Order: sequence, then C-alpha cells, then structure tokens
Amino acid sequence: MHQRGVLLVLCGAIFLEGIDIAMLNVALPAIRADLGLSTGELGWVMSAYVLGYGGFMLLGGRAADLFGRRRMFVGWLTVFLLFSGLGGFASQPWTLILARFATGVAAAFMTPAGLSIITTGFAEGPERDRALLVYSGTSAAGFTVGLVAGGLLTAVHWRWVFFAPVVLSAVILAAALALVPAAARPDRAGTRVDAAGALTVTAGLVLIVLGVERAAHTGAAVSAGTVLAGLLLLAVFAAVERRAATPLVRLGILRTGSLVRANLAALLFAAGFFGFQFLLVLYLQELRGWTTLRTSLALLVVGVDAVLSPTLTPRLVRRFGNARVITGGLLLAALAYGLFLPLGPDWSYAVMLPGLLCLGLAFALAYGPLTITATEGVAEEEQGLAGGLLYTAFQFGAALGLSAVTAVSVAATDAGTPQGLLAGYRAGLLVPFAAALAAGAVSLLGPRARRADVPDVADAPDPAGDVSNPPEPQPSGR
Repeated sequence: MHQRGVLLVLCGAIFLEGIDIAMLNVALPAIRADLGLSTGELGWVMSAYVLGYGGFMLLGGRAADLFGRRRMFVGWLTVFLLFSGLGGFASQPWTLILARFATGVAAAFMTPAGLSIITTGFAEGPERDRALLVYSGTSAAGFTVGLVAGGLLTAVHWRWVFFAPVVLSAVILAAALALVPAAARPDRAGTRVDAAGALTVTAGLVLIVLGVERAAHTGAAVSAGTVLAGLLLLAVFAAVERRAATPLVRLGILRTGSLVRANLAALLFAAGFFGFQFLLVLYLQELRGWTTLRTSLALLVVGVDAVLSPTLTPRLVRRFGNARVITGGLLLAALAYGLFLPLGPDWSYAVMLPGLLCLGLAFALAYGPLTITATEGVAEEEQGLAGGLLYTAFQFGAALGLSAVTAVSVAATDAGTPQGLLAGYRAGLLVPFAAALAAGAVSLLGPRARRADVPDVADAPDPAGDVSNPPEPQPSGR
C-alpha cells in the first residue's frame, strides 16, 4: 500500500486524539454545571485521561514492538471508540472519570503504534522528518477543529463531545482496516511482557500526580508522602528494569542525551500548555460569562500551528536545526504565559490576542521537532519504545500541569467573590510560566545541532515506496 494512504490513516488517528481533548476542554464548565463537579473533580476529568494515556504509554509502545504495530493500532482504536461513547452516557462524576481513564489507556496503546508505523515505514532523514511534521501539524489541526466543534456541540449538549469522536473513530477504523497492511506476526519465542515494570511505573506516575493534585485539599505531610511513595515506586521500576530479561524500558536507551532532553522538555512543555488552557477556559466562561462557542472562537488562533507546522517549521529546521527551533518555541511559550500573568477582570480579546498568537507559534516550533529529536537515531525494533517514552512525557506532563495549576489555583481562590476567583487564576498561571522557562533551560543545555536537511513541504517529492510489510524484528536485549 502506498505510503500516502498509510500516513493519511495515521494522521486521522492523531487528529482524533487532538479533537477529542480540545472538545472536552471547552465543554468542562457545562459538564460541571450538569453533574455538579467541584474544581478538583473537574480537573480529574482531564487528568484521568492523561493519566491513563501517560501511565500505560510505555507498555503500549513496547506492545507495538512485540505484538505488531497494526494489530495494536486497530485493536485499541476499537477500545477508544467504545469508551468514548460510554463517557457520553455518564450520569455520575466517577463514571465519566472512569470512562476518560479507559479512553486514555486505549490512546496509550494506539498512539505509539501509529507513530512507530511512520518511523519504521519512512526512511530516517528528510523523508521521515517531513512525515512527522505533517503528522504533528495534523494533531494541531485536530485541536483547532476541536475547539470550534466543541463549542458548537456543547451548545446542543455536552454529551455530543463524546459521541462525535465515536463517529470519527469508526471512519478511521474502517480506513485502517483497508489501508494499513497486515504484517507478519513477530517472533516472540521466549519473550514475556514486563508486567511488573508496567505496574510499578503506572502506579508511580498516578501517585505523584495524585499527591500534587491533593496538595490544596490535604495536609502537607499527606501530599508529600503520596509524592514520595510515587517516587519510590519509580525507583522500584528502575530496579525491575535492570533485572528483567525483556524490560519494558531498556535503560540503555536513556543514555542518549538528545532523547532524554527532548522528553524532559516535552514533559514541561505539556505541563505548561495543558495547565494554561484549563485556567483560561475557566476564566473566560466562569468569570467572564462567555459562551462555549465564543470561548472556542477566541482560542482558535492558537491553532495557527496547524498551518505553520508543515510549512514554516521545516524551513526553520533546515536553516537552524531542531535544537534551536525547539528552544525558540519553548521561550515563546514562556513569553505567551508571561503576557497573561497580570490577567485582568475585563480584558478585551485584543489584549489576549498577542499571547495566544505566541502560544500557537510556540507549539508549531516545538512539537514537531521534539518528536523528531526523540525518535531519531533509535533502532527500528525500539521505535515503539521511543514513541512510548515521548508520549509518556507529554501526557505525564499534562497530568502534572493540570494537577499543579488546580492545586495552586484552589489554594489562592476565595470562591465567594469574582476578585477571589481572579486571584486564583493569576496564581495558577505562574505554573505554566515556570514550566515553560524550565523547558527552555533544558533545551539550552543541549549542544547546538547541525542544520537538518529537511525539505520544504511544498518542494519535497512525494514520499514513494511501500510500507506494506514493515519489519517487525525481535526486541533487542538490554
């Protein structure tokens, strides 16, 4: 099957993931009003998804390498479809949170499988870089479309933000069955899934996020103890991986400095972005009284990255290299959040527009090049693992950012007055600002890469070739 058809399907899946998150973002106040959720519970509607996503991503990435990328992609896309529909029928907060967690788990297996199909089906270099930049641009387009679609659907009823992805998932599933070719079943003789590693890393990540989120509701000792327990479980995870015959994460892969820096920067970037958009939606709808549709249209400008990622970013990467482009994007994100720190009770859209434009440009510069940097130079049999590490960083960062801004905002809020709400939002905005600065510092620590030979999308030849039988080699040892 021609590469373009396969890339189309995989872009459809990442578009689905983007639109699903964005639609839910703008529907949060309506969900709160209908189901009677507290701010903490509302944060967990978002965090449950990213915890399931980030907590199981490493297992999902490794499963793609071990059990077949197409098999994992198609199977878990089906699960995504089913639980997205279940979320639409939720009548209790716990049901909605559970459905979002299960949907996140499905995405954790589906997304790294899709990414590894690209990274094994396109030759490393300009061809793969071009495919990955188109892929990241499609993800941004999903987020952009989701903002508008979420506003329109929530105007009818918030449950439609869950039912709409069901329809889109079904279309993508049918296309995947037709266009993504089956591959030979990998030889897994003597290979076992690292269940102990999967259990300890997932539990560790969940406890860390829980400890941060509960900081505003429990004593400092309880919160610190929960975070410490999470860190201890991550230490146990590292010990398990050192001794496992077939580890979930071959620790040697973490000796690659560029991969580690890319993942840490991705974690901090996601923490800032998700925390910021969560607070901004609450500010616009609950303090300012904007409708969901007006909020969606206001945030639409952030989606400028959907246009810039496949057009401007390749030119900049070719001229300056991935490292410099990533650093520029991260520092632009810090500028965007900094512009919102003096948030006023009656800011006009014109005052907010420069910050939102900076954020859209920052996403265009950072997201695609981070994906390239985190997967280049990795052996083909570990591309699923590399994708799993990257998306774990993104999703764990998102969960941590959401929990941190919720904790800081709740602690600083006097809910009885509009001025008290504004004080909470201002305090919470310090979290994404600090996260973006830290991400920029991490990126600056790395060596300046040579200019990359990335073709302009408009000028590059169409990727040709066939990925009808992408190799599925046996996993390497430690």
